[in-house]
Amino acid sequence: MFAALRRFRRRRALRTLAIPDAMWEGALAALPFLAIYTEAELARLREKVVLFLDAKSIVGAGGHEVTPLQRVVIALQACVLVLNLDPDYYAGWESVVVYPDEFVPRWEWEDEAGVVHVNDDPLAGEAMERGPVILSWADVAASQDWDAAGMNLVIHEFAHKIDMRNGSANGCPPLPPGIAPAEWQDTMQRAFADFERRSARDANTAIDPYAAESPAEFFAVLSEVFFVEPRLLRDEYPEVYALFARFYRQDPAARGELRRANA
Repeated sequence: MFAALRRFRRRRALRTLAIPDAMWEGALAALPFLAIYTEAELARLREKVVLFLDAKSIVGAGGHEVTPLQRVVIALQACVLVLNLDPDYYAGWESVVVYPDEFVPRWEWEDEAGVVHVNDDPLAGEAMERGPVILSWADVAASQDWDAAGMNLVIHEFAHKIDMRNGSANGCPPLPPGIAPAEWQDTMQRAFADFERRSARDANTAIDPYAAESPAEFFAVLSEVFFVEPRLLRDEYPEVYALFARFYRQDPAARGELRRANA
């Protein structure tokens, strides 16, 4: 019965919540890394975006008013990660909250000595376990230009949400049957240790050094690179690239090379 209800809701959403062509084209134009996707892939991605917007609310905070185009731009990038994955990777939470600029979460926590601390550091984004994704629109807009920003905020935070599907973010998301946990851990740990060493000695790399903060940030940053600058990841960490291609069930580097060859 539940499967039938899900199918009914899916058909209804695709029929009644279609994205206007002009808005869809505007969102694609804002995200040039999507130019390597085929028409068939973009059509499936469009369906995913409609279903995402049906399931999740994208709301403004701090005085920010989310426009319809902004909603599609955010949802498009979120859905790129799950284009070929089960949509349940994003199950169990409801909202994306968008601030106009960096925000201060003011988290409070108590240490072992009983002292209460408050986090006043401004953030561009945050993925909350079993809670919302929080984004700064200024940083979402800036990261549309990868060459200038060297980051993609939406992909980063939604990679964290995928990672959190089996608990706190630790750099190891729920894995499909074809990837053994030991293989994932071995590949990612070796790459992370290498990146930590390179970062410590300021070795030249185009990958954001924030990836050295933790295995969770390593997974999120490298997911950004995988989708937006895939040849960079394939060149620097080919084993991670191959692992991500199996996990996300996409090969963006090969997709881009095919498009360039046919141009």
